[in-house]
Amino acid sequence: VQLQASGGGLVQAGGSLRLSCSASGRTFSGYTMYWFRQAPGKEREFVSGIIRDGRTYYADSVRGRFTISRDNAKNMVYLQMNSLNPEDTAVYYCAADLNPTDNPRYWGQGTLVTVSS
Repeated sequence: VQLQASGGGLVQAGGSLRLSCSASGRTFSGYTMYWFRQAPGKEREFVSGIIRDGRTYYADSVRGRFTISRDNAKNMVYLQMNSLNPEDTAVYYCAADLNPTDNPRYWGQGTLVTVSS
């Protein structure tokens, strides 16, 4: 599967952004989809995931502010990010794997999110 993330940009603290990730392949609905992020000088970290039955999970740092969703008909996964703060500044990556995992097999290129204070 090939992934393409988009939707990053510059936003003020307290603002919102929605990231999108398009996926190729006819079996998109069977994949667990993820969002990860990597801030400057930091390790890549898990942000959110949505498995094929629709169950979602989030990192503690974003729970209640971010919402992951998917549209299997369009081969898309989204990350709605609200109440952004400067600590959310990072390159955000979408990823996919057939099974829930800490290290997904497929990765898209990142999209940069910058939150100004």
